[in-house]
Amino acid sequence: MIYLSSFSLSSRRLKNPNIYPYNVFKNKDIEPFVFAPITVLYGNNGSGKSTILNIIANKLMLKGKEYSTSNTYGTVDYCGQFSNECTYSLADDERTGRPYKSIPSNSCYIKSEDILYEIKKIEQKRVLSDGMVYDYVQKGMTKKEAKDYLASKEGSKQMGYIMFGQEKYSNGETAIQFFDDNLLPDNLYLLDEPEVSLSPANQVKLAEELNKMSHLLGCQFIIATHSPFMLGTLSGAKIYNLDTQDCRVCKWSELENVRYFYGFFKAREDEFE
Repeated sequence: MIYLSSFSLSSRRLKNPNIYPYNVFKNKDIEPFVFAPITVLYGNNGSGKSTILNIIANKLMLKGKEYSTSNTYGTVDYCGQFSNECTYSLADDERTGRPYKSIPSNSCYIKSEDILYEIKKIEQKRVLSDGMVYDYVQKGMTKKEAKDYLASKEGSKQMGYIMFGQEKYSNGETAIQFFDDNLLPDNLYLLDEPEVSLSPANQVKLAEELNKMSHLLGCQFIIATHSPFMLGTLSGAKIYNLDTQDCRVCKWSELENVRYFYGFFKAREDEFE
């Protein structure tokens, strides 16, 4: 499914070359991004892939967008100005043949820090031996009231729910569960480095789930990643290489990070025999 058909970054050049976000793309010659059901923005650190996702999220007013504050060059809101200068087009609704009037309402931008925050919350509950007491005190109970409540039948039931939840997340798949809980059918999702905290096996598992949601559940994904495991598993993904001057479309096997992994293991292949 495709909701967002294309997106053009501002082509304006400023006299001061150090103003964000204009400076991120000052040496780039970028044609409009034309999106597929799964599109990947690949690039090393500083390539601008996360910046592009946030600009798209701001332009489309998606949930999860982060509005960058103006920098020190005067009082001009350069981030807002750049976003206003960007343009986009929506795809045609496959059912009616007419262009979509808007992006689906539950579409959102999910950042790597959103996932890490969720993991942090769960880890906090794990390490606090009196985690339940802590939670209820934060809600306004005294420590004695919290302990008395937990000793009651209802409190014991709540403790059981929490223990089940901790057990559920103890297998290292917290991030996978986060996506299970937050990705719904028929939406556009911008995902910034969703592989954070995932093992290679779980990166592949996540990519396979994204394939299913794209092909069967009407979702469109625009993903910023440099994970070889994600890149090699995302089915039919259109990959823009932001490390090139023109941000050209490349095969996953051509990308620098993937070639590095290949060379690393190729040089040591005798150790696997």
